[in-house]
Amino acid sequence: MAWEEIAVKLAASALDADRGGRADVNVLPLNAVARVTRTIRAIERHPDAGLSLQSLARGASLSPYHFLRTFERLTGVTPHQYVRRARLRDAALRLTDSPAKIVDVALDSGFGDVSNFNRAFRAEFGVSPSRWERRHRREI
Repeated sequence: MAWEEIAVKLAASALDADRGGRADVNVLPLNAVARVTRTIRAIERHPDAGLSLQSLARGASLSPYHFLRTFERLTGVTPHQYVRRARLRDAALRLTDSPAKIVDVALDSGFGDVSNFNRAFRAEFGVSPSRWERRHRREI
């Protein structure tokens, strides 16, 4: 998904350069904000769903460019980063509340392999998933 975002940004930059400048990026239509806000809520409800830039933009009834621009302005991160963080938060809760193995949590959270999950988890929370689990595990 990150490649999709880069491609959209590159295309938008090329169009802006062709037009001789940038449009006012501080103005966001309220209906676009409402649509992206609904999408954010959907990501929070189902972070493990297959969420590409195209599908998220389509769900918000916006072009990928407008969706990406609005999303970043509202959240401060790209949709890819937001989805990844939502998946990691969900995984952290599962490690705390369920007896599932780390490998199962990683795969169920949408990560293709455990090493990517471990690296992303450590970057987000500052500890490995196993250390998180030891520190935060609730008695089940």
